[in-house]
Amino acid sequence: MWSGPPTGLPAAICLAIHMTLLLLAALVLSAVTVYDLLQRRHAILRNFPLIGHFRYWLESVGPELRQYIVTSNNEERPFSRDQRRWVYSSSKLQNNYFGFGSTNDMELTPNYLVVKHQMFPARVPRVGDPDFDPQYPLPCLKTLGGFRKRPRAFTPASVVNVSGMSFVALSGAAVEALNRGCQLAGCLHNTGEGGISSHHAHDGDLVWQIGTGYFGCRELDGRFSLARLKDTIASHPQVRAIEIKLSQGAKPGVGGVLPKQKISDEIARIRHIPRDRDCVSPSSHTAFRDVDSLLDFVERIAGETGLPVGIKAAVGELPFWTGLATFIARGDRAVDFVTIDGGEGGTGAGPLVFADRVALPFKLGFSRVQSIFAEHGVPERVVFIGSGKLGFPDAALLAFALGADMINVGREALLSIGCIQALRCHTNHCPTGIATQHPWLTRGLDPDLKCVRLANYVITLRKELHVLSGACGVPHPALVSADQLEILDDRFGSKTVADIFGGRRSQRPEAGTGSSAVKPLALVQFTRAGSPSSLR
Repeated sequence: MWSGPPTGLPAAICLAIHMTLLLLAALVLSAVTVYDLLQRRHAILRNFPLIGHFRYWLESVGPELRQYIVTSNNEERPFSRDQRRWVYSSSKLQNNYFGFGSTNDMELTPNYLVVKHQMFPARVPRVGDPDFDPQYPLPCLKTLGGFRKRPRAFTPASVVNVSGMSFVALSGAAVEALNRGCQLAGCLHNTGEGGISSHHAHDGDLVWQIGTGYFGCRELDGRFSLARLKDTIASHPQVRAIEIKLSQGAKPGVGGVLPKQKISDEIARIRHIPRDRDCVSPSSHTAFRDVDSLLDFVERIAGETGLPVGIKAAVGELPFWTGLATFIARGDRAVDFVTIDGGEGGTGAGPLVFADRVALPFKLGFSRVQSIFAEHGVPERVVFIGSGKLGFPDAALLAFALGADMINVGREALLSIGCIQALRCHTNHCPTGIATQHPWLTRGLDPDLKCVRLANYVITLRKELHVLSGACGVPHPALVSADQLEILDDRFGSKTVADIFGGRRSQRPEAGTGSSAVKPLALVQFTRAGSPSSLR
């Protein structure tokens, strides 16, 4: 009687095959893990070896999944998938084009921005032209500190610069990547209010931001110290300007507390704070109390250092801005620049109600301040800087048309060095090593690679602004008129940006002349919202 197939030798062979396959699989997985830990190109893989590959795999099949299951490319916030993809591709010098035309429903989308091109655009140098520069230089058309004739006044080489983000809120590796990237791109790096660290000392030009804690220029009791400010500037020659932070868009009017448990020797040294107590940043400044004393403070610092000195603020009630413009109109005192931060601006951590409900969005806030300065005849005495989700060509162009002379980019700069919008900035568990001080996570961010990506992003944004300005018939975005941009409603209507917000009005070539010549910036006029518009 047959008792079945033999079980001895074949079973042993099968077991050996299975064990061999398992061993090979283990070796492959171990090799991948070791490679992930040693490679420096991807922070996610370095911090989360092996399992990090699933993130990239899911990203690669994301369009197919989202087409049927989840969200569209324009729904995520604060930055949509399309916006993030554009930054990622630009920073890696990959193809940042999109195929098959726009996926936006232009006519039925409220507040949809449209750029009105000219039939005879201005010439933009291309690869192979004798005047082509791969850096796409785009200098500011105003001199920082020019009106008050500061001894160290200068013309910024780039209209696109990096916004204030402090060391501690960001890791040392992230700050280093930003600073080195700014040096490569020839743009300015704002320190944020946390002081100047060794991570800022990589040859990138700095704008030193001073907040209510006066970090780097304070006595141990928190009072402002001019002597310490001068010492800090003397030891950091890369500081080109000083920005006094009055508020920021994401949390205006809110102070901050750094618990003493988180104060390291490095942080205590940078900020000049004691380690035996919590570090408190008040909600308002103690060195001045109103517009008059603020201008005295500005002139005192500028007089002692020779540097341009400006302010940063979100926009709420307007009497402050009216008073500031009134004093500047007298001519004997002035801030050298004003950074307007929109309510949609970012922060590492802040109360939800302040992030969502306090301070006007950029377009409203900036246009109201610009209108007040125009009424007093002083917009050309000050360099205006915009910030708040302006790190994309269309948003940046709108800011210039409203009257901005430069823009600052914050979170978009972080996207370029690896941020994946995980929204974990406030937890100290940022998976990319950017918004954290966790040693294991920060080791995943390689400044040698990420600094190049920031530079690529800034240069690409300048390139796109060059091309957009050329399409509008002018060689510089600060010469684009607010009449050249329209905002559509969702009922097949539209108004120009000049009609809604006011903004720049410039003399442009007559249609059909084929000329790309433009008037000097001094002839650019500013209008208030609702003023007649002759260029349609």
